[in-house]
Amino acid sequence: MKRILTVLLLVSLAASAAVAQAPTVPGIKGKSIEINFWTHDDANRNPMEKELIAEFMAANPGVTVNYSSYPSGKIFEKLTTAFAANQGPSIFNVAIGNAVSFLDNGRVAPVDYKAIGLRNAAALEGLYLPGMLSAVKRDKDIYGLPLELTNMCLYVNKKMFREAGLDPDKDYPRTWEDVMALSEKIVQRDGQIITRRGFDFRTDAYPNTFIPMVEQLGGEYVSKDGKTAIIGDEAWIKALQFMKDFGPTGKNLGAPTYTAARTAFDKNKGEVAMSFSGLYQEARMKNTNPDFYNSKDWMVVPFPQWKDAKKRVTANYSGHYYMVNVQSDKLVQKASWVLLNYMLGHGERYLEKVAVVQPTKKLTQSATYRAMPYSDVFTKDFDAAKIVYIGPASSRLSSLLKAAIESVEVGGEDPRVALEKLRKAAQAALDDVE
Repeated sequence: MKRILTVLLLVSLAASAAVAQAPTVPGIKGKSIEINFWTHDDANRNPMEKELIAEFMAANPGVTVNYSSYPSGKIFEKLTTAFAANQGPSIFNVAIGNAVSFLDNGRVAPVDYKAIGLRNAAALEGLYLPGMLSAVKRDKDIYGLPLELTNMCLYVNKKMFREAGLDPDKDYPRTWEDVMALSEKIVQRDGQIITRRGFDFRTDAYPNTFIPMVEQLGGEYVSKDGKTAIIGDEAWIKALQFMKDFGPTGKNLGAPTYTAARTAFDKNKGEVAMSFSGLYQEARMKNTNPDFYNSKDWMVVPFPQWKDAKKRVTANYSGHYYMVNVQSDKLVQKASWVLLNYMLGHGERYLEKVAVVQPTKKLTQSATYRAMPYSDVFTKDFDAAKIVYIGPASSRLSSLLKAAIESVEVGGEDPRVALEKLRKAAQAALDDVE
């Protein structure tokens, strides 16, 4: 009986400690509010965030948080519809390329610095790596807190390299020319159907991975003043020709019609040897295929460069910022920022459970971050990276870019023809927002 009481006491103390960790919202005593919280699906992150929210609600009995998650490809559309009806959630999270549309349309509240224990925007910026809040800064105020900012490096299946007679530690690709040559050595087909790919692109991340290919050669997606689209024809044509040569109408090494490369990579069933992804992919691999994760059959290497690159450019980084609806009640806004600050204050927990990297100085200097496999590779590449284009027409430009790439890769269109179509449509998209 004494032992049972001791256990119960320890459980009670642990529960009390969890509640004590969570802050109380100033001015909430005796009041009741409701926070509607929308985020994108993540099988690892969502349960953890629900735990943190439960701790916050336990510390603030007057607060009810309704947590909802949606597929990444659907949440922007759902948010757009909700905000058009002035019924947006209290807190939301969407990819930064889409988030700017809500920010620039006045839908987002500035961070309540006092509520999160800071004096001003400068104090908040001081907690993060340089430039990490620039995307959500307007008129000296900050309008979001980063859940994650992610660059991409190249995951390599060492076993598949060895099966193709390659030494992964010596033969891993340094250049785009290497990527093509290695893919030719590794690929296997049943007729025209590919059964084993050396590499394949991420069709959801062309702004992250294809645009740097162009920039390495001196081309530009959008001019620095935001007025001109598609600069540097020679760079664009070479990059598009690579896609044509790679695709089914060329050397038939990969295509958007096959299982996503990063998904196939994690399964380790011999389907794909190389795939782009962020550090977060390690947590997904560990969760879905722990045997492969714990093996020595994979590694991560830097983003490839062209042999004749004019400058070193690594994968553009993107990310998600948590934002607060400016139309929410003032007390709801305050409580929302307190909640977000509490959740995101668990940076090492996010990293360990989900491999989500919050770009804070504290996290990136921690032993936990340094202990992540190949975190040093991501860090070195990140130093040479910049954020994806996030101008007013970013969504439209992304769709146009995807269409142009796939017109040459899958449709076999001449790169020069595809480039002219892209230039005309992209310029029209930029002109429409002026």
